Amino acid sequence: MSQFKRTLNFKTTIAIVIGGVIGSGIFMKPALMALQLGSPLLLVSVWIVAGLITLFGALSNAEVAAMFPETGGQYVFFKKMYGNGFAFLYGWAAFAVFNTAGNASIAYVCSQYTNYFITLPKLPYATEHVFHIYIPFIGTIFPLENFGVKLLTIAIVLLLTFINYKSVNYGAWLQRVLTALKVIAIIILIAGIFSSGKGNMHQLYASTPNMPKGFALISAYIAAIAGAFWAYDGWNNITFIAGEVKHPQKNIPKSLLLGLLFCIIVYGLINLAFIDVLPIHSMAASKFVASDAAKIVWGITGGGFIALLVILSTFGTANANILATARITYAMGEENALFAWAGKPQKKYHTPGNALWLNAIWAIILILSGSFDMLTDMLIFVSWFFYGSSALGVFILRMKMKTVERPYKVIGYPYITLIYILFTAFFLIVTVYKDIENYLTGTSTIINSVFGIAITSIGIPIYFLTKNKKVK
Repeated sequence: MSQFKRTLNFKTTIAIVIGGVIGSGIFMKPALMALQLGSPLLLVSVWIVAGLITLFGALSNAEVAAMFPETGGQYVFFKKMYGNGFAFLYGWAAFAVFNTAGNASIAYVCSQYTNYFITLPKLPYATEHVFHIYIPFIGTIFPLENFGVKLLTIAIVLLLTFINYKSVNYGAWLQRVLTALKVIAIIILIAGIFSSGKGNMHQLYASTPNMPKGFALISAYIAAIAGAFWAYDGWNNITFIAGEVKHPQKNIPKSLLLGLLFCIIVYGLINLAFIDVLPIHSMAASKFVASDAAKIVWGITGGGFIALLVILSTFGTANANILATARITYAMGEENALFAWAGKPQKKYHTPGNALWLNAIWAIILILSGSFDMLTDMLIFVSWFFYGSSALGVFILRMKMKTVERPYKVIGYPYITLIYILFTAFFLIVTVYKDIENYLTGTSTIINSVFGIAITSIGIPIYFLTKNKKVK
């Protein structure tokens, strides 16, 4: 596999980890989780448990990333673990849905919050719905709906794609700046709430009367932890650009460890700050808990501050995702005829230029369709299947490649990796069970996890039709 220049230092790698993780989830999810759990203590514990489980998976991946510091990350890892076919399925699912849709989704949130400062144009209701597309078993999509927000979202995707197309260093510099601004704003939020004198930390021990118990509590905890996992997603971005990191054997494990520990601490403190000024029942009833908490401290100015924080946060995450995820498409293109065009580097700028633009085009299609949120919901199951598979691959490589040097070995092996695999298996089983239950009770028209598997499985015939064709 061809290599790009190793230009990304430790400061950039940790900015990519933190910037890729902290997006909109921490500001959007606590209210729903408070409603599900009814307990402030359980709410804080969910963020810590989800963070530690994520850290276990990240450290397991770091061992493989240090062994094979190549552009493409998990796509490369899966080739070593399970072979080309499995790696292609991962790459296909990443391109078709959870990477490009994730890029579109986070940029869409960024655009939505600009409405706080600038009113984006919107077409009349009749015009929005005059053109629609019906997809069996999925629903109806309206490309003209929220057209102003969609146009700004497309502009964000194109701008960040262009920056990362022109230079890896430009994208890396932008990421460092955006992550620094994001961290400063979050520190101001946390410190402002705690120092306001308007809170009551005794609310940490006040649960709601209708707090679930028994099996209902287990089900609620799993549902809440799924939301927290979404907020921690993006940690694996750093593995996608391993081929461009200076001293990857040292910097990748270090950035994952320190970056995720930082995110766990920040998420815990943000939730404690929310609880300090909002009782759990107020959090559960809030449409946007971060804004409500900030308004208590700063009044109407707090709403503007939170909107600016979300814009900074999501813009930085979008940049981190666009920079990193194109590397999977590029790695596939080097070896598969279908993606051959994407596997050609931009010779002048030394970037995966074609892969960046291919991802951007598909993301724009998803933005216009408005279906990207639905697709990411469906494929949370699939992405976690691949996360678990990568951790299981650590055991496989320990057996297959006993003599290969391991510059970094996962801390606490085999226990850390085994805990992550078992938890992932439990999470997948519970997800399928709940999806089937929701379908049978009529609360969902499709079985999300099964539909996600079906989309991924489309890659099987594509792989066999293209695997023997030479990449020119």
